[in-house]
Amino acid sequence: MPRALRISTLLCSYLATEMLAPFFASFLIMNSVFFLVKLIPFLNVVLNLEIGFADFVRLFLYLFPNMFLYSIPMSAMMGVIICFTRLSADAEILAFKANGISLYQMIPPVLIVSTFIALLTGYFSVNLIPRSEIAMKQLMFQVAKEKIDKGIKEHQFTEALGDLVVYVETIDKVTGRWGKVWVSDMRGQVFPIITMARSGTMNAQVDTMQVTITLEDGSLHRPDGNRSQIIAFDKYTINIPLQPPTILDGEDVTRISTASMTMDQLQESATTVGRDTPQGRDRLVHFHKRLTLPVGCFILSLLGMPLGLQAGPGRKAIGVPLGLAFFILYYILFTVGKSLAEQPGFSLIFWMWLPNIFLLGVTIFFLRQAANERSIIPDLVKNILSQFMQKMVSPALQNLKAIFKKTVDKKEREGQTGVLRKRVKSASVPLMDQYHLTEGTVHGDIKNHVFHITGCESYSCRTCTIEFINVQLAMESGMKPCPYCQNLLDELKAKENLP
Repeated sequence: MPRALRISTLLCSYLATEMLAPFFASFLIMNSVFFLVKLIPFLNVVLNLEIGFADFVRLFLYLFPNMFLYSIPMSAMMGVIICFTRLSADAEILAFKANGISLYQMIPPVLIVSTFIALLTGYFSVNLIPRSEIAMKQLMFQVAKEKIDKGIKEHQFTEALGDLVVYVETIDKVTGRWGKVWVSDMRGQVFPIITMARSGTMNAQVDTMQVTITLEDGSLHRPDGNRSQIIAFDKYTINIPLQPPTILDGEDVTRISTASMTMDQLQESATTVGRDTPQGRDRLVHFHKRLTLPVGCFILSLLGMPLGLQAGPGRKAIGVPLGLAFFILYYILFTVGKSLAEQPGFSLIFWMWLPNIFLLGVTIFFLRQAANERSIIPDLVKNILSQFMQKMVSPALQNLKAIFKKTVDKKEREGQTGVLRKRVKSASVPLMDQYHLTEGTVHGDIKNHVFHITGCESYSCRTCTIEFINVQLAMESGMKPCPYCQNLLDELKAKENLP
């Protein structure tokens, strides 16, 4: 085997292993989070319909393809980022380059893994999601029908059917056939329509999502004010909408929706209702959504490579936060594009594929920057961001800091005032109004935390509300002499030290 081919095969297998390990770990974590998010509304439906454990497991498995559509792209991106972050931090990328392996030679393994994961996402998006939607609706419909069956019992008035009240005299345990049936129908009526029949059955057509009650050999009594109408029949059918709670994640799972249609059905339905109508555009948006998300998964996986290469010895690993930021940005753009594509007058294909085009351009640019060992963020952008930080963010932070410091200083002064008051109180020094202070004592300014002695021009200031017997007691209480009094005290000390 040629040496170049042997090195390429070894490199591909090594990098693929390094990428797939964190991919599966991220995949498990992401789906666990999505599982917990959907568990509460899912349990509400399960408990109301009294679903058994086996049906519970089946029903929840039908939800996973929808979760995989979002968890797989994120996990793929994180797997690539973590792989190249570790290789850069351990200087393995430097070792590759030292052996003549450039960044472009490392791209094929990333392309292979990204393509495989994107195809897997496309399989879930195009095939498994519509099938799981249909299977979930059929299972929920059958479970709801079984609950109605269980709710109808002999010799009891059953209100499990909403506005219909059913009374059954006998139920054949083998065939489930009813005997001597009485039905009160209040649907859209002021007075109930009473139907009595010798026998009846209840059937559920899963394909058409319809539950019907068929009554045989009976009569229908329709009251209308002072008059009433009696109709005898051999066979009478009542269509019943499902009343048990079947709303899961904001959608009635007993109704066939756009998400349940195949790709061909979406195209045919859009053509039938009109491609420019709101219903037609909705079908086409779902059609392109199932294609754009797998392609987006492929591009996100490639984007993880230059983001992971930003790490290295002595550098911070910023790939993961940047990856999360780009992931969120992509889905914001996807949501905005999807909303605009649904509006008449906007190009549906352009807006649905614009996020992928934008992300592809960013990925190609970042790969070129990383291959040339340059920062993925150009100097021009850095300068603009730096000026923005200096002119806008920094002044705002300084103002907030000043406000915070002012508030803290105010609290500290209030605290010091409280401590001072406690000290004064403990020293048995009276707290008095400035007009009642005694001449000859030391006057304390509780606002500025200074004291004044006789001879000071501020001795009788308006904020002087405390008096002390002497200077020593004033200083022990936490106050300091004002600058003028400090000079007076220094002069007194100097005179006392004279011979």
